Amino acid sequence: MTTSITYEGQLRCTAVHNQSNTSIETDAPTDNKGKGERFSPTDLVCTALGTCMVTTMAIKALELNIDLKGTVTHVQKFMSTDAPRRIVKIEVSVIFPALVIEQKDKDYLQRIGDNCPVAKSLHPDVAQVLTYQWS
Repeated sequence: MTTSITYEGQLRCTAVHNQSNTSIETDAPTDNKGKGERFSPTDLVCTALGTCMVTTMAIKALELNIDLKGTVTHVQKFMSTDAPRRIVKIEVSVIFPALVIEQKDKDYLQRIGDNCPVAKSLHPDVAQVLTYQWS
């Protein structure tokens, strides 16, 4: 089992990662009866895409002796305005620190990000707008 989730009431959950015993809390968003005081479940889906992209790129970068430390990733979620309520688009912008690397390595890392496990796990109806900014 990966995660144990407890519903705390008032539209809030606590999720515990069983291997590390670390936890996160979720809250319903303000536009859906929540307080918006924590990540919403759909925020976590979008955040998972951004973190998966940069993590898989960093794994491959290590093999190329490239350090991606300092890379910043911005994620924007877009929800449907009609029923059913769902994520319709996720925009991810990956901004790299000043690195001296060849274009072929940049292209390779971008392909890795575009094809990370979360990107490939999302439904094809969810638009993924992925951009990379090399300083």
